[in-house]
Amino acid sequence: MAMADITIRGAGAFGLSIAWACARRGARVQVIDPHGAGAGSSGGLVGALAPHVPENWNAKKQFQLESLLMAEAFWAEVETTGGVSPGYGRTGRLQPLKDARAVALARQREGSARTLWQHHAQWRVCKTKDIGPWCPPSATGLVVHDTLSGRMHPRQACAALVAALAVRGISLVPEARDAGQVVHAKGYAGLLELNEAFARTVGGGVKGQAALLRFDAGAVPQLYADGLHIIPHADGTLAIGSTSEREFDDPSSTDAQLDDVVRRAQEAVPVLHGAEVIERWAGIRPRAKSRAPMLGPWPDRPGHYIANGGFKIGFGMAPKVAEVLADLILEGIDQIPQGVRVTDNL
Repeated sequence: MAMADITIRGAGAFGLSIAWACARRGARVQVIDPHGAGAGSSGGLVGALAPHVPENWNAKKQFQLESLLMAEAFWAEVETTGGVSPGYGRTGRLQPLKDARAVALARQREGSARTLWQHHAQWRVCKTKDIGPWCPPSATGLVVHDTLSGRMHPRQACAALVAALAVRGISLVPEARDAGQVVHAKGYAGLLELNEAFARTVGGGVKGQAALLRFDAGAVPQLYADGLHIIPHADGTLAIGSTSEREFDDPSSTDAQLDDVVRRAQEAVPVLHGAEVIERWAGIRPRAKSRAPMLGPWPDRPGHYIANGGFKIGFGMAPKVAEVLADLILEGIDQIPQGVRVTDNL
């Protein structure tokens, strides 16, 4: 292939999105991943694009808000270019409120959402009877309905990005030499390499297990109940996840912990009883020391950049991550906020 201006190592949510943002600005890009697109946690099942709660605001939360608001246009352009749907929809989210304390806190957040989210989205306390049939049972008869949350199918999103890049003449290759500036977006494996390179722990991995059910709920909000994300996908399936396991022996095995996740989801949403489990999945999600993404130049390594640590929010952050990395690499404009910089983890 022709010499590239930019080399992306890693074909997950961050790597593919950065490649797309750079390519659409006219850069020559090569994407390298020996395992293929979405081979790590970006090839999971859940796809919950859920915001941080609207309180204790900081630069990281603002960054995520801007990314979620960019998502519709970002994924629409990807789909239009490559002809493959990422399964995106800004369908909102419902969360049952279990007691009076939870209700009081949720009502406080109604006001802070009006200030912080402005006219872009709402966070409202609603009666379950006013929601309709797709509503989780709630001990208080109340739920939070936010209109900012979205969903997409992780594997379909990776496939959509690969297809859009192919239209621009960019193929995913298993190996090639670095050419031009290099972005390291290798997820969990990349964090382990960074630990070794910096001779300190900057991040690690958290295992997650998730399940996919044959259940077509339609274009309804995702649910967050009993600590679980319950995501109705556009293809007529429904994802449930996930566990958070700091210690594990086999990163890709599923076990009784996933059985418990499915049971809890069925208890939280009784209509799911009897739905067939069509896939069980496990993988390691990259978690930086700060829990926020690690973005920016690789210290003392000119021409190299890091984009990693998208723990649980990788796809939700991807549109904004792609934009700021493209700004930095192509224009020399650094708009990465404090809290998500590489140096915040060193």
